[in-house]
Amino acid sequence: MSIITWEYAPNGVFPFRKPQVTVKHYSPCPDETHKVKTFSDLNLIEALQKAVSSEGYDVPTPIQEQAIPHLLGGRDLLGCAQTGTGKTAAFALPILQNLVETGGRKGRIRVLVLTPTRELAAQIKDSFITYGRHLDILTTVIFGGVKQLQQEKELKKRPDILVATPGRLLDLIGQGHVTLEHLEVFVLDEADRMLDMGFIHDVRRVITSLPKQRQSLFFSATMPPAVAKLASSMLIKPVRVEVTPSATPVERIRQSVYFVDQKDKRKLLQWLLDDGEVSRALVFTRTKHGASRVAQFLKRAGVNVSAIHGDKAQNARTRALEGFRSGDVRVLVATDIAARGIDVESISHVFNFDLPNVPETYVHRIGRTARAGAEGMAFSFCSGTELTELKDIEKMLRFKIARTRDHKYHSPDAEKGLVDGVPAVEVKKQREQERQERIRVYKASKKQRR
Repeated sequence: MSIITWEYAPNGVFPFRKPQVTVKHYSPCPDETHKVKTFSDLNLIEALQKAVSSEGYDVPTPIQEQAIPHLLGGRDLLGCAQTGTGKTAAFALPILQNLVETGGRKGRIRVLVLTPTRELAAQIKDSFITYGRHLDILTTVIFGGVKQLQQEKELKKRPDILVATPGRLLDLIGQGHVTLEHLEVFVLDEADRMLDMGFIHDVRRVITSLPKQRQSLFFSATMPPAVAKLASSMLIKPVRVEVTPSATPVERIRQSVYFVDQKDKRKLLQWLLDDGEVSRALVFTRTKHGASRVAQFLKRAGVNVSAIHGDKAQNARTRALEGFRSGDVRVLVATDIAARGIDVESISHVFNFDLPNVPETYVHRIGRTARAGAEGMAFSFCSGTELTELKDIEKMLRFKIARTRDHKYHSPDAEKGLVDGVPAVEVKKQREQERQERIRVYKASKKQRR
């Protein structure tokens, strides 16, 4: 086994852990002395190089540089990579080339890409179409939240590549509209989010329906034990590629924490958005209802804003995302789950309206800004009950995020972990007791109705 490591020098904006790429080879690997400089060094066919060049890409990202040669060789792959690393092209390009070199169109599903959200599924389909524009390869996407009739019509065209979310895929398999008996390549994308969203059982059902002989690709932004166990069950002697550890933020992002009482967060957000430098902002909330309330508040204040979350209809989510991508919508409020699949350039600011419970999620959020060499800003609001989450994030980052106290909504109580002078621990305990009481009352009333 050999290990190859790249390290990139910081630019001095703030301290950070050096990102690195680690590739573990379990069998003879490509010549490690060969330095890939352009896509032409990756032995891609002319049609793919032409498509890549048309998109303005000259130099492959680390994950593309390391994954593509192994995937062209038919190896299984375990990739630990987050949004913005060039992951989709890393698997789409070699898949397209292998399809062409093994017969092209055969009138059956040869590749399945399984992904957790509708937005991400649509984005991956678009990527396959973009890179395969000069090839005779058909790609179709299916997902829930919309009527399936049009998707049935697309499936009758016998696509080569199918991009799907788990629920709709299983529905259409059960109805006989999808057969995977001739599948050659299986890609499981955003595996950690699949588990977070409760799709693990659906994913396992899909895997059991696949041919044993296949190439399998597994991607996840984080690798907790449950995800690692799933990976080991479906991969055979995989190449492992890790791009930027999950605890490594983008060095061009300037981060700041605002201590504020929960009741003042929306006012603080509006005040910060009044700054003309906030050209395009992504706001993260913890819950779907929270996203709706924040968007409604900003809309009443005259801000051009939209919200996306799981309760929104697919058409509404698509319109909101398209408006944000085109610049017609200045502010997009989203939950973490709905935000998977958002790949929008020129996001100037990310706002953590609520701090995430999982520290790694913080990195995924702020990584949406500072794309393509630009700088970005990440502002995090911390109430008295979120001080523990802030400390966990800073422990992961290994440095203290800058504090901004010079604003009219600054709360000394929040900075001390207090809510109206009461320790946050006691407040959380009281809230949990109230929640349990509401559940008890609801169950009792439900039992009486019976």
